[in-house]
Amino acid sequence: MHHLFYTAAVTLVLALHLTWILFVMTGVCFTRKRPKLTTLHLGSLLWGIVVEIGPWPCPLTLLENFVGVRAGIAPYSGSFLVHYLDQIVYPNLPVRLIMTCAVAICAANIGVYCWRYVHFLRRRKDRTAESRA
Repeated sequence: MHHLFYTAAVTLVLALHLTWILFVMTGVCFTRKRPKLTTLHLGSLLWGIVVEIGPWPCPLTLLENFVGVRAGIAPYSGSFLVHYLDQIVYPNLPVRLIMTCAVAICAANIGVYCWRYVHFLRRRKDRTAESRA
């Protein structure tokens, strides 16, 4: 019974982890005029960059390995992206390339936010100039 519980738990954590990564990668598409979601997404982008370039493991990876061991699945080392992309999607890609692409995607999202902010400032300046005229 415990094995079945942990197998379901590892599947749930894996799905959550994948959903989180998809949110980090594409969240900028869903945040326009949603300040709370924008704040969450910006935080997730910064976290994504820190996890990819820093020495700290992602808590979801740790949780996935924790429940996976209890389900009889061998734990993996390194990041979620490297583990699954290397094994399933793009075997034998250099780890550095995967990490660089992940950071580039996060940076591109931050670039969109910067563009939106500059556009917002321009519109606000134009409205201020119109009201003075």
